[in-house]
Amino acid sequence: EDAPPGGRCEPGWRAMSLEGPIPFETTGVLAALASALGAAGVSIFAVSTFDTDYLLVRGADAVRAEAALVSAGFRFDGGG
Repeated sequence: EDAPPGGRCEPGWRAMSLEGPIPFETTGVLAALASALGAAGVSIFAVSTFDTDYLLVRGADAVRAEAALVSAGFRFDGGG
């Protein structure tokens, strides 16, 4: 609804954030998440900041994404 008129917009994405800050020298975190989701057939859009990383998944894939990550050993806080 806030997209500019005539702009390209793909609504319906869900964001998952990693609890940060993640030390810069820590490697492989995003790769492990992406690997687990890729194995489950879930496409992602990843955004990294200085403090943390965010994964965006299509809303229709959110439940499958969470199940894949939990199965890979990641935890969710359920913060909504």
